[in-house]
Amino acid sequence: MPSPPSRHLRRISAAVLRRPAGALEIETLEMENPRDDEVLVRVVASGICHTDIDVCDSGASGPVVLGHEGAGIVEEVGKSISTVKRGDHVVLSYQSCGICRSCKANRPAHCQYFEHLNFGFARLDGSNALAPSGVRAHFFGQSSFATHVLATERNLVKVAKTLPLELLAPLGCGLQTGAATVINSLAVRKGASVLVLGTGSVGLAAVMAARIVGAGIVIAVDRNEMRLALGRKLGATHTIDNSKTELTAQLRSLAVDGVDHVVENTGDPALYRAGFDLLKPGGSMALLTGEGRAGDVDGRTILDVIQGDAVPQEFIPHLIRYYRQGRFPYDQLLTFYDFTDINRAIADAKRGTTIKAVLRMA
Repeated sequence: MPSPPSRHLRRISAAVLRRPAGALEIETLEMENPRDDEVLVRVVASGICHTDIDVCDSGASGPVVLGHEGAGIVEEVGKSISTVKRGDHVVLSYQSCGICRSCKANRPAHCQYFEHLNFGFARLDGSNALAPSGVRAHFFGQSSFATHVLATERNLVKVAKTLPLELLAPLGCGLQTGAATVINSLAVRKGASVLVLGTGSVGLAAVMAARIVGAGIVIAVDRNEMRLALGRKLGATHTIDNSKTELTAQLRSLAVDGVDHVVENTGDPALYRAGFDLLKPGGSMALLTGEGRAGDVDGRTILDVIQGDAVPQEFIPHLIRYYRQGRFPYDQLLTFYDFTDINRAIADAKRGTTIKAVLRMA
């Protein structure tokens, strides 16, 4: 029989990526107990984000646990934690340090240590709670493809117990990014025109947000007719299947004078060019793919957007309120899978048959 873990460690189950493009394997690991500034969360559900899939395909240095759209129940809190207690329901989002200039200015998406805390698979001091197992965690400050995670007050949001956590989990990254890009980063006003390139969960969140703020023309572009049909239902005034039509001409027929804003979340150079060409002078284009093209170009503003400039503790409650009001019906994007079916969920997401996969951890 295996020996019991040390009192300073606990056993968890987690989906481990051990090689690029390999299947995730659910393994039993040993994890440290929470430090004074950490919260132990039992994960109830976790969304699967495109970023998780990208890392699965490209790999990481050493075995890692991914997942960054977790939601669960607080089981234990460190001595310095004051905002949550055992039994509270929480949604997990991206991590920030809380001590740099941007964090102190309430701009955590621009945290000086954002790259390290969200993609470095380590705490700020470089340590790793799964070190006893030889696996790295702390992806986006959580690694939610697991039964338990350690988070901090910076990347958790306390939520009411009146909505199921499996419904709330995907709010932590993709849906937040799409909606907040429209509402915060681009500050789309009533009557403005918006072009959304790509209608995965991020793009459809942008479409719903455009309807919330009262945008006029909302054009959605994709190659997946199922997603385009849903886009029309959720607020797009026009949709274009760019696999079946000449995109530039079709766009010009719908927006003769151009559009005020573009949300580009495909990384496709041809779509970027088409979007930029349609952008009015003085208009703004949000890039959600980390391309590093920010700046003013020919009188148009290009923005590299991270998390829609959202402060999770402020923005996620807004999304929940919009959902309750029937204005952000993101539940129509969700497909649920058992945790043990994680590889099937990822495959379905890559094929485009599932828009937003959500894992149930039970």
